[in-house]
Amino acid sequence: MTLRLLKSFALSVDHKRVPISSSAQRLLAFLALQNMPRSRTYVAGTLWPDVTASRANANLRSSLWRATRTGHQVIDASAQELAICKHITVDIHAAATRAHRLLDMSHPCDDILTTQMREDLSADLLPEWSENEWVLVEQEQYHELRLYALEAMTERLTAAGRHGEAVAAGLAAVRAEPLRESAHRVLMNAHLAAGNRGAALRQYEQCRRVLLDELGLEPSPTLRNLVPPGGAAPEPPARRIVSRPASDAPAQGTDTSAPAGTVPA
Repeated sequence: MTLRLLKSFALSVDHKRVPISSSAQRLLAFLALQNMPRSRTYVAGTLWPDVTASRANANLRSSLWRATRTGHQVIDASAQELAICKHITVDIHAAATRAHRLLDMSHPCDDILTTQMREDLSADLLPEWSENEWVLVEQEQYHELRLYALEAMTERLTAAGRHGEAVAAGLAAVRAEPLRESAHRVLMNAHLAAGNRGAALRQYEQCRRVLLDELGLEPSPTLRNLVPPGGAAPEPPARRIVSRPASDAPAQGTDTSAPAGTVPA
């Protein structure tokens, strides 16, 4: 039996979907992400934080009953605690384990430098469930992990000379977080390693445009230094300052070499 939480919820047995109510889905997903037994009180209070304790406990009992309607044992329930059954394979657990392997640069991991790994890291956790606070915390945690893992995957593939796959992983990282300079950096390095200076320059310009439009920021010097020689890598424009009254003129000894109305970049 498998439980998919990346991209969307799906409970399957032998690759056949198992129908399950929405309330039982949330209970099962919550227990899967805890990866350890939790008290009934904790589960009820977390899943239904805006109702009374008695109402939350009643909702929990209802969800447990609905989970049994699947015809499969999916939750181990005692009088005090609840846990997902150990025979259920949860996709995000395997994806997170492999992501941490990618981040450990002291060990090789050629066996997971695969298209399937890139696809797993390109998916967010239950992206349509953002209305629940407990999901938001889990989503953010996995989102950050997969971004770092995609960047590490890009660097490993670049070092291995697998340039096409490296670019694909780098593009997945940029697509997941367009404002992340480190994602643009590993992608530019992949293009440069493949000898594609024009592609690297286009990536820099894309990053610069996005940062300016969204944040009003220029790329960092680290990213500018990757621009191929001869490429158009404009320096940040001088910042304008408000004219000051004569009485606020700089004190004697102050550097006044900058042009009027500007300060050096």
